[in-house]
Amino acid sequence: MIRLEPAAIPLLDLRLTALALQGQPVLQDIQLQLQRGETLALVGPSGIGKTSLLRVIAGLSSDFEGHCHLHGTCAVVFQEPTLLPWLNVLRNICVPTGATAAQARDALEEVGLSGRERDYPDQLSLGQQRRLALARAFSVRPDLLLLDEPFVSLDAAMAEEMMQLFARITADHGLSTILITHVESEARKLASRIVTLGGSPAHVVRDVQNSGAYFQSSASGVTSSRS
Repeated sequence: MIRLEPAAIPLLDLRLTALALQGQPVLQDIQLQLQRGETLALVGPSGIGKTSLLRVIAGLSSDFEGHCHLHGTCAVVFQEPTLLPWLNVLRNICVPTGATAAQARDALEEVGLSGRERDYPDQLSLGQQRRLALARAFSVRPDLLLLDEPFVSLDAAMAEEMMQLFARITADHGLSTILITHVESEARKLASRIVTLGGSPAHVVRDVQNSGAYFQSSASGVTSSRS
């Protein structure tokens, strides 16, 4: 009998035969595997079904044909921050995730929100709310981090800042990540692998390695950009 070493088992093994919404076929014949440490960008036109696929991977949608095996835990950062307005910043992390106060403070420090623990979401800018949503997601150290258009609605400077923050955190913690975006330049900057959806129903039309990711982690742990 041949025994597989843990490193040979993919973190995610997805084989989706079909998914329909309100009777309309959306996704079809998608096979996707993700290895530990990969940052995969899922790209394609708006409305093609990227979020529907993310919901399947996250376990939020079971109404599909096929299977989705995730060998670990996952956390999701949605397109909107989805914060709880009646809870302060610290409790916005602890209550939904079960993270300890110490874990939450560590996560807030990593995203640059130290000292804001007692503030409420409406006291934060949109960029700060996005930082809080990211801190909440990685506070309990998931095996897989799922992000749905995390830089949408941000101006160019803030989006660049958030991309650098994302790249640093994923590198520091060795997180496996699936990032949804319809902006291919974001995928090229951040992902080690780019998967493109196309067609109707949507299916994988391109799956390529991206050796020229813009942000690279230095030995000091500081993320810098390639020239």
